[in-house]
Amino acid sequence: MTTTQQPPPPPPEPPHGHGPGNGRGHGSDGGHGYGSGGGHGPGDGHGQGPPSGGGHSHSHSHGPAAPVSKHLRKVIAAVLIPFATAVVVGLVVLWPGGAPAHERTGVGFDRQTQQATVTKVEEVDCSSVNASGVPPTGDTSTAEGSSAQQQANGTCKKATIRVDTGKDKGRTFTEIVQPDQSRQLEQGQEVVVAYEPAAPKDLQYSVADVNRKLPMALLAGIFALVVVVVGRLRGVMALVALAISFLVLTLFILPAILQGSNPLVVAVVGASAIMLIALYMCHGLSARTSVAVLGTLISLLLIGLLGSLFIDWAYLTGNTDDNTGLIHGLYPTIDMSGLLLAGVIIGSLGVLDDVTVTQTSAVWELHEANPSMGWRGLYRAGIRIGRDHIASVVNTLVLAYAGAALPLLLLFSIAQSSVGTVANSELVAEEIVRTLVGSIGLVASVPVTTALAALVVSADRPSAPEAAAVPAPARGGKGRRRKR
Repeated sequence: MTTTQQPPPPPPEPPHGHGPGNGRGHGSDGGHGYGSGGGHGPGDGHGQGPPSGGGHSHSHSHGPAAPVSKHLRKVIAAVLIPFATAVVVGLVVLWPGGAPAHERTGVGFDRQTQQATVTKVEEVDCSSVNASGVPPTGDTSTAEGSSAQQQANGTCKKATIRVDTGKDKGRTFTEIVQPDQSRQLEQGQEVVVAYEPAAPKDLQYSVADVNRKLPMALLAGIFALVVVVVGRLRGVMALVALAISFLVLTLFILPAILQGSNPLVVAVVGASAIMLIALYMCHGLSARTSVAVLGTLISLLLIGLLGSLFIDWAYLTGNTDDNTGLIHGLYPTIDMSGLLLAGVIIGSLGVLDDVTVTQTSAVWELHEANPSMGWRGLYRAGIRIGRDHIASVVNTLVLAYAGAALPLLLLFSIAQSSVGTVANSELVAEEIVRTLVGSIGLVASVPVTTALAALVVSADRPSAPEAAAVPAPARGGKGRRRKR
């Protein structure tokens, strides 16, 4: 059986009275009310009424940061509105209206392609389908001789392929797959075939690649599902911002460069548009987001200046492989070194967003935890967080570029080239400049954004009534009084 104890009658001057505003109670917002006593008064003890009297309410919910003053919002708007206006004007002036047309060369990605399906695969003797299976020199120690020997003595595959799209839909052709070929064909497999109308009829089609649309679409769906499940509304907004960023890239940046516009100017305008859309859409229209935008903008300008300086100084042409050579051949007016610099700026933007938003949020949370902390204290505390961020981000960026260039690095390793020789080659030098310039911008974004955020939140001091209403953190323990 549960017995109910009645509280003792209050003394003449009770330290623990029953009046409102005393004791430790739960307010209607889920917070705790702190008064001058420790009693169980109505609505302010352990009951469910609103806190009253001289107590403070401390809520456990973590909502958005408190809005800054009207004056500070005007200052931030005075900086960002002209910048956003300039971006919109740049988009209008440089808008290409689509990529320029050209005659297909039939080389690399510039080929006509159709979808097809492998309908039949049968094994045949390589010697019966190869015009010349004997090694030209008789030497099988070389890669060419070893391949020729396998073609002469091995078992090949004869694949029948049906064209599924285009004007020749339903047409079939055969293709021989060598035993040492990296891509083997299987019955029922969907493939991409290249079409060359000028070739003889029996040679017009050839297998160019495997159709990977289904696994790629499934992976993209899993990614979107994970982002939405974990991020909820923020995840949805992040996916929308990602789609808009992709549209800006494909509808503005790439066609504008192909039209002959300066790649650096196009990259700056396009990256700025992506930054404004992505940050405000994902993090809301607030002073905190605006500070992150300013930090990102300053860092992008630094990356652009350093990239332009060192790309020119190192005589990097940007024309280092078959793909860039094809672009230069089709569109000779494109500034390939400018295209390289544009790639550096766009490639650094995604990581910059992460750094600047994180640093700004850290400074905002530090200020809310201790509103009396000045801008120097906020900066020192924020920069300590930023140092950990710098170490991980720079390492991530370097490893990302190293992973992309791994086959190239393996070639140099096979050739037993010295480190100096490898670094001096234009292919590797491009990656080094790209990595180091981007890393310098990332490192610089930490103190720049932290200082901006510290100055903004410390300059926005609340008035006396607002300061009195700022919640103070509660100590654990039921009925325990706070130390002041």
